[in-house]
Amino acid sequence: MPANPSAPVLVGDEPGSFPHSVLAERHPAVIRQVRDAFPYGPGQHRALDALLESCAEGVIDDLPAAAPDRDRWQDWGLGQYAARSWFDVPWLWSESYFYRRLLEAVGYFAPGPWQGIDPFRPSKLAELDSPETDGELAALDELEGKPLAERADALLHGSLWGNRADLGFRLSAAGAEAGPPVPALVADDREALWSLLPPSGAGTLCLVADNAGRELVPDLFLVAHLLAHGRVRRAVLHVKPYPYYVSDATTADVVDAVRRLTAAPGAAAEHGRRLWAAMADGRLTVRAHPFSCAPLPYADMPADLREEFAAATLTVFKGDLNYRRLVGDRLWPPTTPFADTTGYFPGPVAALRTLKSDVITGLDADTEAALDAAEGERWRVAGTHALIQVRT
Repeated sequence: MPANPSAPVLVGDEPGSFPHSVLAERHPAVIRQVRDAFPYGPGQHRALDALLESCAEGVIDDLPAAAPDRDRWQDWGLGQYAARSWFDVPWLWSESYFYRRLLEAVGYFAPGPWQGIDPFRPSKLAELDSPETDGELAALDELEGKPLAERADALLHGSLWGNRADLGFRLSAAGAEAGPPVPALVADDREALWSLLPPSGAGTLCLVADNAGRELVPDLFLVAHLLAHGRVRRAVLHVKPYPYYVSDATTADVVDAVRRLTAAPGAAAEHGRRLWAAMADGRLTVRAHPFSCAPLPYADMPADLREEFAAATLTVFKGDLNYRRLVGDRLWPPTTPFADTTGYFPGPVAALRTLKSDVITGLDADTEAALDAAEGERWRVAGTHALIQVRT
């Protein structure tokens, strides 16, 4: 990351801004969703109500003294930010800590019957079992007769677009339907990405996953393809160690997705069996490092994680939150080079991301001007544009 960056850290203190709307509107909605998802008891209801009140009017509370990760959160800034407004501290920190407090409220970490119960599991499973997922799995059959390069591009776009994966399976250069004046894909370093994963590759791919369910399925398809066709010898899938940001993938979500694939008809089942076998023999490893849930940019990653990424042939960061953590959650000028904001990273790195927040780097000036002229500021957060960026 550039030394002493002048771009301001995003904070949610400005009414009408996207960060403010997340803190003021999305988080209360998440609390209500979780409250309705399980038959929690009076204790959890009281804790959820208290968190709801805190989000609207209160300040950031400390974790209980007995919390297993309290010392870690102290190192991550809790001592600095406790007793301050949720709206007056870095937005990345506020968002992350909100989900930690939500898990505290439902008893996820405390000994008892609700320990380890994912409060977001019902919505994850509903999405994974939806008819839309059936359609995306069936779309995989259409790729089987295509040349390998076309299949690889289609699977890459499927992973890029996530829950719009049906768009990714269209064998077009842009991977989506938007056209002039601004294409849906606003940066495309696809060739640089493939150059790092040659057909005779013998290296390791690290994929830092984003969401579970329908967004994880195309990620797994891509990994299965790369392993099956020799683009990588080994893949490491980085997931969250506990439920996070509603839909972020955990190890349990990976297992659910692989089971879903193996039970599907057609090519999806073959991919599922390949993934199952790869997990069994170690070619595919699931990693849940504690820093995956840190409220900090990856520039602050610990030494052991840095060593893992340094040893990889390529590390791919999926999704919007991981992008914010990769480049720094700042209001960068959009033309700030992606290579500048990721210069700290210890190896080749790529980002596959649909745009769902204000953070953006690596655009050329003409693309930025066209986006602003066509859509104002909405293009930053609407999820209708995407990018593939690579720093070799």
